[in-house]
Amino acid sequence: MSSSRPFVSGNPSEEEFTSGKGSPVTQSNIDVEIVASAASNEAGEAAFERRLMRRIDLRMLPLLGLLYSLALIDRTNLGVARIAGMGEDLELSVGTRYSLVSCVYFIPYILLELPSNVFLRNFGARNLLSFCVFAWGAVQLAMAFVPDWKYLALCRILLGAFEAGFFPALVFIITTWYKRHEVQKRLAAFYLISILTGGFSAILAYGFSRLAGKAGLNGWSWIFVIEGALTVLFGCVAWIFLPEFPDNNSFLTSAETKFVLQRIQEDRGDSLPDEVTLRKVLHHMADWKIWAYGIMFMCATIPAYAIGFFVTVILSGMGWNLEFALLLSAPPYVFAAFSVFVFAWLSDHYRSRAFFLAVQAVFVLIGFTITGFVQHPGWRYFGLFLGNGGSAGCIPGILAYSSNNIVSHSKRAVTTAIIISFGGLGGIIATMIFREKDFPRYIPGIWGTISCQVLLLILLGVLTLHFWCQNKSKRDSTQGGIVDLPYIL
Repeated sequence: MSSSRPFVSGNPSEEEFTSGKGSPVTQSNIDVEIVASAASNEAGEAAFERRLMRRIDLRMLPLLGLLYSLALIDRTNLGVARIAGMGEDLELSVGTRYSLVSCVYFIPYILLELPSNVFLRNFGARNLLSFCVFAWGAVQLAMAFVPDWKYLALCRILLGAFEAGFFPALVFIITTWYKRHEVQKRLAAFYLISILTGGFSAILAYGFSRLAGKAGLNGWSWIFVIEGALTVLFGCVAWIFLPEFPDNNSFLTSAETKFVLQRIQEDRGDSLPDEVTLRKVLHHMADWKIWAYGIMFMCATIPAYAIGFFVTVILSGMGWNLEFALLLSAPPYVFAAFSVFVFAWLSDHYRSRAFFLAVQAVFVLIGFTITGFVQHPGWRYFGLFLGNGGSAGCIPGILAYSSNNIVSHSKRAVTTAIIISFGGLGGIIATMIFREKDFPRYIPGIWGTISCQVLLLILLGVLTLHFWCQNKSKRDSTQGGIVDLPYIL
């Protein structure tokens, strides 16, 4: 505004000026313009933030979800391969062979997750993850040619070793890109992609098995050949497109990277990595809350693995033939994908983790009670919907709950690895409690799953009470102003 503009007399309490076109501009109008300009800047920044986060979502989540779906398919396709002829060819029904072959996968899976996550930055996220995908795809391919169940068990051990670092690394990377109240939707987004793909994997695998006799291979061998080859192919694609951590990514400009790091710093104060040392790792492992999260995650994965390994067997035990058992295995996964995203959106929107986790754990409890103890096959099938939906939702929910209450990259690496290691333990337990001799009702497995949901609810209550007390103590000690980050309940 030019100083040469003439002064015009008016309201004595207000200075009035005339614009170049003669229209009066008051001080209050100037204030309105300043506010409007600020609002415009804020709106522009908000629009920029939305566009940037959408771009990050599209770069990360579809690919990560697809890769994790390959991991789930490759670790759980034994059930379909078994009923497609592998059980007879390799004599897996003898004793506990099938449970043993299913179980040995988890031993290296559990043992290697922590060292893999701790050294993830040293190897480079893209290098390590793409190697893992390529390597376990090669092992999956080799499983098509095993001559007996012992070689199959060896391949399952190698499969567990190469998949060990994959899932915890994905969770670790995703949680470093987003604010605390954005995390669960993102974890759910990539997880539901894997749920949907995995839900139809049994039908696809059955289709592959119809190639029996081609090239002299059995039908179950074709399942491993095709799925293994696809995984190897995506391992090569992954090396080109997989994202790194936000501070060393290659697909954003420096200004965009700075913006992402700034919003993370403002939210929880750990945008940049801290050094990982043995002393830090041991210090983090001494935190009892990590182990509580891990046991909760184990309780959530037991029903998920039970359904993944045994859904077609359970359905065939209800009286349906092979084709119907395979077709009916997909709808519970479609429901689970819908349930996962709805609960993730509610949890992020209302900024509450524990309540929605509790609701989903109750879903599992009710669902497995119906499947185990109701006589009508239709109701038992309905129970699988509730059980699968609840357990699938608890998995990203627990990961979000734990990651929201962690500060520092080193603790995030340790916590994520330990929690997902307990998920591997859940897989072992699932293969042990759903025993061959308990077919078709698997009552001991049903009781074990129900008991684990009760344990999950107890631990969730203990953690929630602890966090509530800690937050209250912080508020009291600062007379209403919280200096440290509050825990998210």
